[in-house]
Amino acid sequence: MNSARAVMWIGFLGVSAVVAWAPGHWFGQEDTVAPVAGKPTRTVAAADPVGAGLPAKRPAQAQRDLFPAQRWSKPQALATVTEQPAVAAPAAVAAPAAPTLPFQFIGRMGDRDDLQIFLQSGEKLYVVRQGDVIDDTYRLDHVSATELSLVYLPLHQPQTLSVGSAP
Repeated sequence: MNSARAVMWIGFLGVSAVVAWAPGHWFGQEDTVAPVAGKPTRTVAAADPVGAGLPAKRPAQAQRDLFPAQRWSKPQALATVTEQPAVAAPAAVAAPAAPTLPFQFIGRMGDRDDLQIFLQSGEKLYVVRQGDVIDDTYRLDHVSATELSLVYLPLHQPQTLSVGSAP
């Protein structure tokens, strides 16, 4: 073995020994606390096992969270909830009502026995007589000189349509 290699090994082993010895020497518990007069200080012997100079773990340290949750923002305040008694008032349910009449009176033709009524809904033109059903929705019940009486069939509700003055 040449001398350069021997010097390298001796240096490596020396640095390893210093690194192994340094944490116990510079970072030990005894160096951080100043010795009290009258109390002998304890030195760690070479025969002591690793960690023998450290204090025993207490239950609080054993259960300490190593990675606690951290927040950058302030925690939000929780809303308070007050319990109120439920009021059991029956809601007034409106009875279903028939929609407004979609028809416009256009005119009438004929005599009393064969009277035809012309009604318009949008672009559709209906020619009806008394008793006819329009689109399965409305039925023409009664025809008078001033008004038409129609029944909205889904709800059986009567409705009237003004036709103006008598002829």
